[in-house]
Parts: sequence; C-alpha cells; structure tokens
Amino acid sequence: MGTAQQSERRPGSKGLLSLVSAALLTFAAGAAFVSGTVSASADPIERCTPTTGAIVAVDFGPFGGKLEKGCDTTLTTGYELLQTAGFTMEGTVHDGPAFICRIGRGTGTQYPTPDKEACVLTPQATAYWSYWVASPGQRKWSYSQQGAMARSPKPGDVEAWVYGGTDIAGTKGKPSFSPDDIRGFTTPDPTVPTSPPKVPAGRVDVPATTRWVTGTLTDGERVVDEGSTTPNHFLSTEAVFALAAADRKSPVAKKIADFLARPAQTDAYAYPAGKDGIPDATAAARLALVAEATGKDPRAFGGHDLLGDLVKYACPRDIGDGETIEGCFTKGDFRTTGQADAQAMAVIALVNAGVTPPAHSVARLTHLQCEDGGFTSVLIRPGSMGCESEAGATGLITLALERAGGHETVLQEARNYLKRSQLATGAWPAVPYETTGNPAATAWAAQALRALGDEAFADAGVSWLSERQLPTGGFGFAEDDTESRLYPTATSAIAGAGSDLVSLTAKPAEPPTPTPTPTPTTPPAGEGPDLKKGVTYLTAPSRLVQGRFYESRPGSGFADYGLTIDGAYALAATGGDNAALRNIVDFMDKGGKDGQKRGIHDWTLVGTKYANGGSIGKAAVLAQSVGRDPRAFGGQDLIAALAKITCQAKTPTVQECAAKGNYAYATSVFKQSLGVMAQLRAGEKAAAAEPAAYLKSLQDPSGAWVSLIGEPSGPEVDSTAMAAMTVDLLPDAGSQAAVDKALAWLAAQQKEDGGFPGASGNSVNSAALAVQGLSLDAPKYDSQIAKARKFLADRQNADGGFDVAKDGQDGSDLRASTQAVGGATGISFGTLTRDLSGTTPEPVPSTSGASTGGNGSPVIVTPGENGGGSGSAGGSGAGGGPLASTGAQVGTLAAAALGLTLGGWGITRAAKRRRRTGAGA
Repeated sequence: MGTAQQSERRPGSKGLLSLVSAALLTFAAGAAFVSGTVSASADPIERCTPTTGAIVAVDFGPFGGKLEKGCDTTLTTGYELLQTAGFTMEGTVHDGPAFICRIGRGTGTQYPTPDKEACVLTPQATAYWSYWVASPGQRKWSYSQQGAMARSPKPGDVEAWVYGGTDIAGTKGKPSFSPDDIRGFTTPDPTVPTSPPKVPAGRVDVPATTRWVTGTLTDGERVVDEGSTTPNHFLSTEAVFALAAADRKSPVAKKIADFLARPAQTDAYAYPAGKDGIPDATAAARLALVAEATGKDPRAFGGHDLLGDLVKYACPRDIGDGETIEGCFTKGDFRTTGQADAQAMAVIALVNAGVTPPAHSVARLTHLQCEDGGFTSVLIRPGSMGCESEAGATGLITLALERAGGHETVLQEARNYLKRSQLATGAWPAVPYETTGNPAATAWAAQALRALGDEAFADAGVSWLSERQLPTGGFGFAEDDTESRLYPTATSAIAGAGSDLVSLTAKPAEPPTPTPTPTPTTPPAGEGPDLKKGVTYLTAPSRLVQGRFYESRPGSGFADYGLTIDGAYALAATGGDNAALRNIVDFMDKGGKDGQKRGIHDWTLVGTKYANGGSIGKAAVLAQSVGRDPRAFGGQDLIAALAKITCQAKTPTVQECAAKGNYAYATSVFKQSLGVMAQLRAGEKAAAAEPAAYLKSLQDPSGAWVSLIGEPSGPEVDSTAMAAMTVDLLPDAGSQAAVDKALAWLAAQQKEDGGFPGASGNSVNSAALAVQGLSLDAPKYDSQIAKARKFLADRQNADGGFDVAKDGQDGSDLRASTQAVGGATGISFGTLTRDLSGTTPEPVPSTSGASTGGNGSPVIVTPGENGGGSGSAGGSGAGGGPLASTGAQVGTLAAAALGLTLGGWGITRAAKRRRRTGAGA
C-alpha cells in the first residue's frame, strides 16, 4: 500500500477509515512509538454472564492457533477489555499503541510475527486485526464503528478480533464463529416462530404415489420422455427415490437400479467424457444414492467406483490459484456439479458409505448460507453478492450438513430460516418473495425439519402436500399445477412417508449376530442396587454435560469419551433413559464436538498412525448395541479400521504391536477384547480369527487373564471377566472350555461380603464386571451373582451413585457408578442390545447455567479413554488414581473394566450355556 493510500486511513478520513477505526485506538497523546502491553489477570470466564461483564475473543486461526477468549467484569473500554481478559497488544512505530498491530495470549507469541509484519506503518487493509462487536440479544457481528479505546462495552457484550482483511464497509472478513459461540448459549431469535401454522392434519397417499410413479416407467425399468427413445436418467433416479420411500425393498426400485447399473447406462449418464474420463459429479452422486437406497455397492456400480471418483476429482484449489483445472471454480467443488443440490447429494452419499468427504467439500456447503440463514441453490463463490435463499436448497443442504456432523451453528440458522419462511398454509415458497407454496420446496423443508426433530413444523408441511396431491397420486411443480411431474412427486413421497433422503439411502442397521440368542431373566427383587436411582445419577445435568458427554474435569469442556461410552453402556443395559442414551449416541455418531472442539474420532484416532484398537472397538460395540452401523459411525468404518490395524508381527515398539494378532496400541487385555468383540458382533469371524487367537493365548493356566499386554502383570478380575465375555462369542468347544475355566477362577476370587478384588481394593468396578462374567453361566453361579449384587447395593449412596470401593473414600464416583449400574444387570457386552426406536433427536440445549467447557464453546461430543470422571461427593475416578476408565491403565494395572452392557438383567447367555451337552457343568 502506497503512502497516499496510507494517508487515507488516518483518523477523520472517510472510506478506508471506517475499516480501520475499529483498530485505531483513540489515543490522546498520539505517541509515535511501539508499546507492548502486559496482560492483566483475567476474570474467570464464568463470571461474565448476559448481565455482567463482557467477553472478548481473539481468533489465532490464521497463525495455526485457536480461538481464545477472556472475561472482564469491570468494564471501561474495549482496549482495557482486551488487556484485562489476558491478551497482550503491540502498536506500530508510526502510530504507537493507538493502532493494534500484534496480539498475543498471556506470555505467548504475539501475531503477526515481525518476519510477517514489521509494524512500522499502519498495516494494509488486507491483513490487520479487525474489531467486531455484538450487544446482548444480537446474533450477528457488527463491524465496530469506534476504536477500541473509544468504545465502552456494556454488560453482556461480546467482542471479537479477527486477523485478515475486510472491505470498506466491513461487510467481508467477518468472524467465522458467531456471538453465541462466544457466549456459550443460544440467543433466542424473536422472529422465529415457536409453534407451526395451525392447519388440519393430513397425510400423503404414498401408495397412490407409488402406483403413479410405476405407471410412468417404460418396461418397468426406466423413464423415457414423451417423444424420445432414450432414457431420462435423472428422472429414473427420482423414480427410485419415490419407490424406495414407500418400500426400501421395492422390486421395481431395484429393477430401475439394475438398469442404471448397466455399464452402458452408467457411462452415458455419469461419464459423458468417456468411461475413463472425469465423471459428471451430479450424475455420480445420484447414482451412488440409488445404489445405497437399493442395497447395491456404490463402489462397484456400472463398472465404476462412484465414491472414489467423487473424492478423486474434488477441486483442490480455486480458479486462478495456480494452473487452471477443468471443471473447477472453487476449492472443494465436486467437479462439474454447478448446483448446490449435487454438492449436497455427493456429501450424503459419501458419509452414508463411511467415506469421509473432503473437508473443503463439506465446508463449501456452509459457504452457501445467506445472511438470513437459508441456502442458495447456486454454487456461488464465498463472498459473492446476490445470495438468495431457497427453501428447497436449504432443506437438502441442511440434511447433508446434519449427516456430515459438526455444524450446529449453521444448522440452527437454517432451522430458524425454515421456520420463519413457512407460510400460514404450512407450505414453503420456492423463493422468499413468492406467496404461494411449492411442492418440491415444501417437501425438502419438511424432510430437513423432521430430521432435526421439529416434527410439528414438518407435519404442517405434509398437511399442505396432502391437499395438493393430484387424483393421479402425483404432484405438480407449483401450487396450481394440475399435471403430475416426477421430480416434485419423488421429494413429496419421501416427506409424506415421514422419511428424508439421508435415512432413505443410509445403510439399514444390521442386527447384532451373537450366537445363540440369549434368554432374558429377571433379577431377584430387592437383592440388587436401585437401578432407577442409578440412572438418575448418571443422567443428572450436573454430570452429563448438555446431555451429551462427561467431562474429564468439571468445567474443562474436555469430553472423556471412554467414560461417556461407559455411561451409554449403562443406559443401554437398563433401558432406564433411552432419550438420554440417544442424545449421547447422536452426539458421537453425527460429528458432535466437545468444548475443546474434539469429536469421537479425536479419541479413537481412527485413520491416524496412532489408531487405538481398544478405543475403536469400544465405540464400535456402542454402535452395535444401539442398532447403529459400526461401518459408518461418526463418519468412519470402525470394523474396517480394526482389520487395518491388526498387527502382522511384533514391532520394536512393544506398545504398538506386542505380537501378531494384537491390535495396534491395544496394550491391555481389555482393549484387545473390545476389538475382537466388535469384529465378532459385526460377523467378521475371519478378520477376527488372529486377534481372537492372540487373546486366548494370553489366558493363564489358572483360567484367569492378565491385565497388561507387552509387560509383566498378574491375573485380574476385570480383564478375566471382559475376556470371557468376548471368547464366549466363539462357539467352538475349545473357546467354551476357556470360558468355563475363566468363570471358575472368577468365582474363586469372591470375598465373603460378595465383593471382588480390584485396583482400588474391594472394588465396585470389579464386582460389577464379575457379575457380567458369571452371568454367562447364571444357573451355575447364581449364589455368587446374588452376593455380588447385594455387595453393589450396599455400596450405593442416597444420590443413586456408587462408592469406588468398600472401605475406600466415601462419596459417589461417576466412573464406578457407570459400571455398577450396567454390570448389575448381568448383561454381557457381547450381547448388549437396546432398541432406540420411538426416540427422537433433540437439539443441544442452552449452555446457560450449565458447564460448557473451559472455553465456553458450544458442546457437541467425544474422546479421552484415560481421563477421569468426578463424583458428586468427591470420588475421583481420574486416570491414574484408584479407578481408571474402561480399557485404560491404573498404575501398573489395566483400567478397571469397561462400562456396562446393555439390556435387562438376563440377556445373559445363561440358557445358552446350560447348555450344550457335554461342554461342561
């Protein structure tokens, strides 16, 4: 920037002055030297509330850092807020501290560093710290029209400093986060309706729709336009969606899919440049969804790997950034799409198949969100003018982002837009300025809102659709269209069936495949702990943060995913709060992030060189226990991941691979057991053969299993019970004999009072796992089980939680409680099953008054196997203490036992084992 331009940015000038006025501090003396401020001691973030103090955030993302924030309860100026909140600032040689040129956190590095910006003259408008503000109740940032020394923050204000560039009016370069992200709670939008339009109930006649769609087909396998002889591939895919909405096993839908999967048809539709050329991404995405809706493999459809090609040809950079790439305009675009619907469908198809979409391809969808929260249907470039929201595009993109996970703020804005734009008739217009409903737009909006849990708004839309269904069974393009058309009919059929495109094309959950089916029994009344009180303890808002996860340390926002899964196992075992269980599972499965922006796979480390067999197995068993697909859980194929990290030989680093058949970094019997259990439950007997054989090789001649793998350790109750539950899934005589031997050893370890020895002494955790293990042969060990359950009842406190151990520290411990509640049911992790049908997804609640994590970020879900939970009365449960999380280590012992397996007391293998004649007593 030249000298003349620099002068235009001085105080009092117009134009670029408004851009910089936020950073140029009203400094009386106008000192002409660099001054580095010293950060003050910031107030605790929780001291700043909607009515007290102000919060300031600084985004260090451009420098490889993170979003930092601080609080000041004694407000003076924006400058003092920044300093008091724990940040340091440095001005320029030319303007002194009057222009903030660098910002740092505490004693850390100030950015930009001198090698990037000398801070002699005022920085260019393309790279400087811009100043943004939002008052109480405001949900969007405003570019500050005052400098930080001139602005006086009010109680409840939030402020942000972002490095980069803006335009003259500050309409570009806004923070990528919202004011609510900084506040830690959602500000109600008074313009968003709280209830749907009052319309009469109505239902779409889906069978009539099916009959009409079937009647449009030529030879029952394709759509051919009137007067044409060639197939309309686009409308043929729509016919599949319409028919599958009524019946996922529709033979007609499968016949159309078979036609589309003929190589000649796939090439003609999706590979117009030739079978080895770049695919048309719109067609490839649609065909992938057709494959998923009809049970075909999108990786082998018409002679093509549709998913692999979508990822392969995603645009790596923007046009003009290096050599031009054919079909690419913006980084992340799936080539040749051009429209947002194809981009969204490609993301859905990839995630449904367990393929992680390119991050920029998913982010590309978020860039299509307009100021009003809706989405445009055109793949405009970020920052383009003329963003016009459309209900149909908003519905479809919302489905895609919800499926991809991790976009709560964006989704909330979209949800609000859809509610605001719904007409009094229950319909949605195609574009905001229209006053009549549009069937396709209404159908997409209804699908999205139902997927987000807003059933009543979706029902109002379906009611309107039912009134617009034509006598033929189809739907027209517009409210007054009297001719049935396939495109609006397909989307209306899906909405009318109470489904959505994601659910329609997602792989149906496969039922667990344990052998044989266990027989439920009922525990003796009054002889065990009060499981209802235990569930209440586990789901208390003070412990289960926003109903989604347990923290490793209260107030840290750092999810202990291992402990959270233990809690989920307990809820699955008892069935005491299926709604809470679904919230936890949805949080992990749909890409939720904790207060530190970590998701479930930041804990499993799947896809990295440190992928952990125990963590992956533990997450997979949870998915299997609640009917989710472990091959597409949280966007990852956990079963394939276990096969990938099965060791082929011992490595020099014994912690990585102790032997052939060991899972990478499965350093305990507990972790190895979880991986084997997950593979067996998924029906992968061949893949599990070597890991299972290695697990059985670790059994001691006494019948017990040791705790650790790769280093010396002794026999342990927890590991023996867990290994027995795993090996019991193997039907061969040798495996069953190993289980019998393990159970006999377990029974011999029981103390007179019913307890069992563990890392913490006479351990609640060990007693709970022993109950699960001995319940594999419940008739034989009935008396030992009864004594152990009585022991657990004696360790239960008035708040419903459990002590860590008898004669240990008094007070309920969260980790011990998760395992006591689930273990008391006697259900093996290998057969744990809980049906969550009838539950509905719930939005993440306001963080007001609840823990949001140390940085106050909105919570959404996952890691931390060796973090510790904390009890309500001071019981620790932290990793390395007397009780560690399932699969982690305590001192030299493997972390006492995994969590609780689902479903009722006797889903045990009792009947199974008692048994097979000749297999033992």
